[in-house]
Amino acid sequence: MPMSASCIVNREEMLEAIEKVRESIPADLREAREVLAHRSVVVQDGRDEAQRLVDDALNERSQMLSRTEIMREAGREAEELLAAARADAERMRREVDDYIDAKLANFEIVLHKTLGAVERGRAKISGRHEELSSLAADPEQLAEPLPG
Repeated sequence: MPMSASCIVNREEMLEAIEKVRESIPADLREAREVLAHRSVVVQDGRDEAQRLVDDALNERSQMLSRTEIMREAGREAEELLAAARADAERMRREVDDYIDAKLANFEIVLHKTLGAVERGRAKISGRHEELSSLAADPEQLAEPLPG
């Protein structure tokens, strides 16, 4: 009604609307009940997924720690191998130096002996030259046979 707090509604339209609401309410209620029933399944699925993610994270953390420990151990082993190789190289260097020094000492002895032989040979030759020079100065001595 105009100018009043009351309103007039078409009865047919209102009854149709009420019927539609009655028909849709059971479907909505069914849907709501299904959601509630599945709610626990959905929540449990979420919890299961969360636990799986936590387990995966813990496994990955464990693997990373394991890899880190393996890397540390490998580093230690590498340092030990390097130290052993350096020690072997130093030992071999000393052995080679000792070997070369011994060979050079033997060569020095041989050279001294050779030098002595050369000096004696030169002295002997020098002595002959002096003897021949003195003979050439006195022709009478040339007639005598040379010693030795």
